[in-house]
Amino acid sequence: MALMAGRPVYTNDLAPKESLIVKALRSPHAFAKIVSIDTSKAELVPGIECILTYKDVPKIRFTEAGQTYPEASPYDRYILEDIVRYVGDEVALIAGNDMKAINKAMKLIKVKYEVMEPVLDFRKAKDNPVIVHPEDDWASLMPVGADNKRNLCAQDGFVNGDVDEVFKECAYVVEGTYHTLANNQAMMEPFVTSTALDAYGRLVVTSATQIPFHVRRIVARALGISKSKVRVVKPRIGGGFGAKQTAVSEVYPAVVTWLTGKPCKMVFTRKEVMIASTSRHEMEVTVKIGADAEGKLQAIDLYTLSNTGAYGEHGPTTVGLSGHKSISLYGPLKASRFKADVVYTNTMSAGAYRGYGATQGIFALESAMDELAAKMHMDPMKLREINIIEENVPVASYYGETFKSVGLGRCLKKAKEMIGWDEKYPVRDMGNGKVRAVGGALAMQGSGISGVDQAAVEIRLSDEGTYNMLIGATDMGTGCDTILAQMAAECLECDVDRIAVHGVDTDVSPYDTGSYASSTTYVTGNAVIKTCETLKNKMIHLAAEKMECQPEEVIFEGDRFYVPDSEKEITLETLATASHFNRNDVMSASESFSSPVSPPPFMAGMVEIELDKATGQVEIIDYAAAVDCGTPINENLARVQTEGGIVQGIGMALYENIQYRADGAMINNSFMQYKIPSRIDMGKLRVEFESAYEPTGPFGAKSIGEIVINTPSPALANAIYNACGVRLRELPMTSERIKMGMLKLEK
Repeated sequence: MALMAGRPVYTNDLAPKESLIVKALRSPHAFAKIVSIDTSKAELVPGIECILTYKDVPKIRFTEAGQTYPEASPYDRYILEDIVRYVGDEVALIAGNDMKAINKAMKLIKVKYEVMEPVLDFRKAKDNPVIVHPEDDWASLMPVGADNKRNLCAQDGFVNGDVDEVFKECAYVVEGTYHTLANNQAMMEPFVTSTALDAYGRLVVTSATQIPFHVRRIVARALGISKSKVRVVKPRIGGGFGAKQTAVSEVYPAVVTWLTGKPCKMVFTRKEVMIASTSRHEMEVTVKIGADAEGKLQAIDLYTLSNTGAYGEHGPTTVGLSGHKSISLYGPLKASRFKADVVYTNTMSAGAYRGYGATQGIFALESAMDELAAKMHMDPMKLREINIIEENVPVASYYGETFKSVGLGRCLKKAKEMIGWDEKYPVRDMGNGKVRAVGGALAMQGSGISGVDQAAVEIRLSDEGTYNMLIGATDMGTGCDTILAQMAAECLECDVDRIAVHGVDTDVSPYDTGSYASSTTYVTGNAVIKTCETLKNKMIHLAAEKMECQPEEVIFEGDRFYVPDSEKEITLETLATASHFNRNDVMSASESFSSPVSPPPFMAGMVEIELDKATGQVEIIDYAAAVDCGTPINENLARVQTEGGIVQGIGMALYENIQYRADGAMINNSFMQYKIPSRIDMGKLRVEFESAYEPTGPFGAKSIGEIVINTPSPALANAIYNACGVRLRELPMTSERIKMGMLKLEK
């Protein structure tokens, strides 16, 4: 309701009015050493509080990636350094009373650079003589195959069976290389952080972040102080999509506040969001698949080259999903292999973005599946039907897990019905220079990170029989506050309005790794159920004491406790009041949950396009999606999650394209140059659910947040091929690329 009423609930609304504004002077060079920096004239500008350079801040390597400790991402950055590694890298921090003074001071800072040759092509980065991170104090805490002297942020892979021998036995083999470019998350609210010291001298960081507890650790390490001196508060978030799983803005106002004692805030402009944050990882994925004469897949071989940019945030962890969560769609296979290299370049850092590497791998594999079907003269959906992974079969490519709920076959059948596949495949000539064609793709993701993600919940019975629920999970527009309240209300047999959800404050909230990896519904939801059961047990014992009976005799019915076939009864409100008098226990419970498995949701996406043969222009007519997310806890929220993810996927497929000039400067640094879909680009979106009950999930639920972005790129690529015979292996699939491909075919 606060959002509906337009009340001030976001970080910038809540920042103290007297806050200093913090801005960064940013590098104009892709790779350079700062020879000298003179701030003396800038410091004389009225309204300037301080200007910080690399000489003024702690020199401690850290990572901005919000991941469970120890982080897989390397410690490869300082707050400020005398080396800049991309156009937009921070050179100095300016704190002042207003933007007019800051802009004037920024122009007066004199920096002399020794410009060095950058590495801009990620295909040439590995073992390049130019080393992006030559420093000796660079550190990798986890064995991820990193070697900074080779420009390697990480390596990954697995082998199951003799892949090369199995390919020799295959009747059909296809191989191709697919290139996905970097994308910006383009959330509505930019990066915003405010900082202040409290009455005890502790640093309070209020930030739009998906990872409050990780931000506490990251800020403490960067400043060289104890975590106990840092408190992180998360207000409402205006979108994240993974961008705010990285501590992009928090450290900079924090260091100014820590050194000056004054409250500060940092609000990124849209240009800063575009050029100086994180993007989706650019990846080049080479995939080879082989099948027998009947179309049964025998082997999949996949290699991914990933561009982490100037710093390694999320580089080691995203790349694995390009293999694990694409290959695992099909099987059982006789053999599979996955290898990956993650390289440093002098471009903006890559980071987390919805889909987290699976999106890139699925684009490659699902495009290759259609190429295999074309080679076999088989309907591509028939090829998928006979190869879908089954339940209760160990999946070597998915960490050896066995899937207990697979509704993918029903999703495929439903999506085909929705789009009218059998009537419309492959293409129809509309008689006006345009053709209509259909294409489809399958996808899977995960539900949290098995053996890693952890969530905790505390629920307290309050005076009048209502409940206060404290969570560490982060609602960033996903609706998790609503969904978790629904689960608690179901367990406690009350109306959802009687559950008050309190957002994240690291001093108060129970620990949660954060909202990412599609973890909230599955991981935090299970913590809610455990907590409710513990609280119910405590309330029943108190009710039994008050009614002078045994706990096993008591029935709990939401608003009352009673003993059947007797007059013994006590209301929840009366019990709540009684719990506050002469008691040695508290009607409060807190439980934690971490899962050894990550049950995947599944999805089938089908698209109908109209293609103008004269121009190559593609118009989306209809997009039909069928999703298996287990039990949809809130079908309305699940539906809009799906629709939003599809639209983002359409943007990645057809429009979005981060490009760099020869000197490393980003070309697409505003929404004038970086195109995202509008409502008129979306066509008709239709979503249905084909639930497969997940026995390890809360009420049978799995995740939905990430999988929904994964089908548009391959589905559109396959539809374009069916429309005009052009197979595009690089995104975005613009009308120019389509038309040029058509002209080549005509020759």
